[in-house]
Amino acid sequence: MTATSPPGPADQPERYVGLETGEAERQARSRGWRILRSVPPGAMVTMEFRPGRLNFEVEADRVKRAWQG
Repeated sequence: MTATSPPGPADQPERYVGLETGEAERQARSRGWRILRSVPPGAMVTMEFRPGRLNFEVEADRVKRAWQG
């Protein structure tokens, strides 16, 4: 038997680009994202896809890029 993760929220990650990190996290949680990960530009991250995770690339406390997984 294999367990599967529920899909992530029906949301568009690009809507978070330009927001301050704290505001982006608040909005993401209110829209149903279960796991949030903030990383600096160029950081090495695992490539494991997790449907309920939203990733933020953050520089100077602003989201530069956002993607699911």
